Amino acid sequence: MDVNADFTKRVVMHGDSLPWEESPMKGVVRRRLDRIDTKNERVTTIVRYAPESQFSPHVHTGGEEFIVLEGVFEDDYGDWPVGSYIRNPPQSKHTPGSKPGCTIFVKLWQFDPDDRTYIHANRYKLGEVSEQGRPGVSVSPLFKDERENVQFERWDPGATVEIDSSGGAEVFVLEGGFEQAGDALRQHSWLRMPAGSTLKATAGPEGASVWVKTNHLRNL
Repeated sequence: MDVNADFTKRVVMHGDSLPWEESPMKGVVRRRLDRIDTKNERVTTIVRYAPESQFSPHVHTGGEEFIVLEGVFEDDYGDWPVGSYIRNPPQSKHTPGSKPGCTIFVKLWQFDPDDRTYIHANRYKLGEVSEQGRPGVSVSPLFKDERENVQFERWDPGATVEIDSSGGAEVFVLEGGFEQAGDALRQHSWLRMPAGSTLKATAGPEGASVWVKTNHLRNL
């Protein structure tokens, strides 16, 4: 079943208001944000692993990227605590699980097939730089190529923020919140803007820490 599969439309989803759905693996549940139901299932989800749960070993033919929101995610490459951003490219293989349990925000099948770049980073250890021309915004770059730009951003309380969404944009709230086009986004809310749109937001009284991906919806 498709979920928010029309990429010409703006979408806002609040993770904490969505029901948990069972996955094929016992102890692992998910909240779907978007999905294209094809053989190569393009999907964006929030996934929760119960303590001591684990998926079978598998290859990510189309790649995956995820952020650890709670707990510790574990796989063949290491143990990844809260704040970790992991990028496993196409053809990567692992056995994911979590002894203490964890929650992650994850995207599948959204890579260039020839991409082979691994990234293991943590937003609490990365430095921040003020971004020129965007007052009140500090950024921690994660990945950039001709297809997309991915970074963590921190918005000062009350800051008016503009994001270049001419090629499409996604924003996932890690902490705090913001208002955009009449919607109040809070922790674990997700916003997707179509290519050709304009994204202007106002950070809430506590500011906002967000994950931002841009330019990746241009050719959909």
